[in-house]
Amino acid sequence: MEHIIVKNNDSDSFAEIILNRPHRRNAVTGPMVEEMISAFENINTNPEVSVVVLRGAEGAFCSGLDLKEFGAEPAPEWKSEFPNRWRQLHCLIFDSPKIIVGAIEGAAINAGSALALACDISIVGNSSKLQVGEIQRGMAAPMNLAWLKLRHSEAVAARLTLLGDPIIGPDIVSMGIAHNCVDDAQVVSYARELAARLGSFNSDGVQKMKLSLRNSYFAGTAEDWFAQ
Repeated sequence: MEHIIVKNNDSDSFAEIILNRPHRRNAVTGPMVEEMISAFENINTNPEVSVVVLRGAEGAFCSGLDLKEFGAEPAPEWKSEFPNRWRQLHCLIFDSPKIIVGAIEGAAINAGSALALACDISIVGNSSKLQVGEIQRGMAAPMNLAWLKLRHSEAVAARLTLLGDPIIGPDIVSMGIAHNCVDDAQVVSYARELAARLGSFNSDGVQKMKLSLRNSYFAGTAEDWFAQ
């Protein structure tokens, strides 16, 4: 089974990247990250696409790292390189000239919340859940912290990372993390409609605006940002 599904909607100039491990609530593994890297490498250089919808399969966004796979014995071959490849994925998202729209159905937890926070604009459902819960496990959250520092205030970052409690749909919007909260069944359709609208904009203008916005906050490389 493919860990990632990529769908192109040429008529609306947007693509979808779908996390495709629904039996594990789309939890992250090394092979999934490799497929996501390939997907973003291809989309970032595709002039026909100006918007990407990032979502999970079957009503769940991403439940975090798949701890069962990470804890397997013997250790999977990809485990030792995972931190570097995970950072490389986030660098590709950071550098992407495409608008990334997150369709956050269900839960986005820990590594999943890092992917949600990486999106430029997000749509959540009334019962969607965002949780940066690493502090409760005694773990670091470097990608979550990097995206929070880029996009949000210290107060928002503190509420998410120091408590580690889940934030539910309407509160995700009120904190400025998501653009809109809709009925759970409408998250994907709303995100697609938004992506189609954004995809109708001049693609060169979209790219210039996206990169100008990013450079106004940080003019260095993605590697520099995530190495802070």
